[in-house]
Amino acid sequence: MAERPGEPQVSFEITVDDDHACPSCQARGLQVFIVPRVPVHDCLLMATRAQALAVPLGDLRLAFCTRCGFISNTAFDVALTEYSDRYEETQGFSSTFNAFARDLAGRLIDRYGLRRRTILEIGCGKGEFLALLCELGDNRGVGIDPSYVEGRLPAAQEARVEYLAEYYAAKHAGIAADFICCRHTLEHIGPVQTFLRQVRDTAASGTVVWFEVPDVLRVLREGAFQDIYYEHCSYFTLGSLARLYRECGLDVTELGLEYDDQYLVIGGRPTDTKQVAACAGEHDLARTAEAVAAFAARCGAMLEGWRRRISGITAAGGRPVIWGAGSKGVAFLTTIGGAGIEYAVDINPYKAGRFLPGSGCEVVAPTFLADYQPTHVIVMNPIYTRRDPRPTAAAWHRGRSARGHRPRAVTDPRRGSVGRSSCGLVPTVAGLARK
Repeated sequence: MAERPGEPQVSFEITVDDDHACPSCQARGLQVFIVPRVPVHDCLLMATRAQALAVPLGDLRLAFCTRCGFISNTAFDVALTEYSDRYEETQGFSSTFNAFARDLAGRLIDRYGLRRRTILEIGCGKGEFLALLCELGDNRGVGIDPSYVEGRLPAAQEARVEYLAEYYAAKHAGIAADFICCRHTLEHIGPVQTFLRQVRDTAASGTVVWFEVPDVLRVLREGAFQDIYYEHCSYFTLGSLARLYRECGLDVTELGLEYDDQYLVIGGRPTDTKQVAACAGEHDLARTAEAVAAFAARCGAMLEGWRRRISGITAAGGRPVIWGAGSKGVAFLTTIGGAGIEYAVDINPYKAGRFLPGSGCEVVAPTFLADYQPTHVIVMNPIYTRRDPRPTAAAWHRGRSARGHRPRAVTDPRRGSVGRSSCGLVPTVAGLARK
């Protein structure tokens, strides 16, 4: 069996980079504040452990722009990434996430009058959200994503949408849409200003351009090393996202936080008039600079704490697992070294039997736990423990009660109790579904 790598070396030394311009505002003098090497794939799962361990590593040089607040990976190489039908990013098997998506779709339909309209989604993934917008608003849709897989959605939903399994490009400028949305795609794109200008030029004067991305200010404040991945080469706060919109000729009409304040959302329309900052929460440049300066200490403490905790569990004969074989799980296991954790549980059936890049952990279905009987379950996203603190996997319930076994709680090493974890993880005692 191929050997797993040891603990990766992470540099927290802050240096100044004068060689690269900010992709958002073109300023120079970026502050580089973390330099690990990480797997170049997060959602591209491997057929064997050997393949997973052999996934190439890429440099991650996060650079903070003191002018606009944008954070980018200046060492990002798009040639190392792959987005295809092998890319398994969907969160559509999570009831918690699906409830959020349905509620969000309904609010967007009401806010922007999206009934019997044409909707374009750039980076639609497996197409679930676009299908929701079209179903709930009686709309027609066009979805563009190289990782789209035909046949995943019910036939009635697919009939409303034209899906294009390809990258968004200039050739799509002829698609006339009343609403253009792009969820969790912009963070995968290096030249963000170039990309957003292209989207803006595609939009008609009244078309709404709406984006959703992760919030990096939360990541920095929590020392959430598990929310930093190679595939994510661009990181936003409310302010840096709004500044990019205005720089690209979009009038910001909506700006806020969603999904337990983990995601940023922004909406706007094309304008030829210079805009000024006017939305609540976007004056965050000083707060972001402070969070960047403090990130090294916070992240270092989180890394050391988790390494000690997991080492102690395994030394005592424990069998820890993580719940969630998505990007967070890959980053968590890779950054701590992964020793002692053999399995990652996920409710997405397309992931079962595959292996996580970097750590080589095998992905298993919840039913596997009935036989494996883990001593500890580490949940990769705190939202599930706060929305429903009870176990949600029926198969895990049955397996646990059959043996009379209850896994022990793993708590945040700094706080010592289950709750909001400063590392972004809320470990719990059993089976909370996390994609």
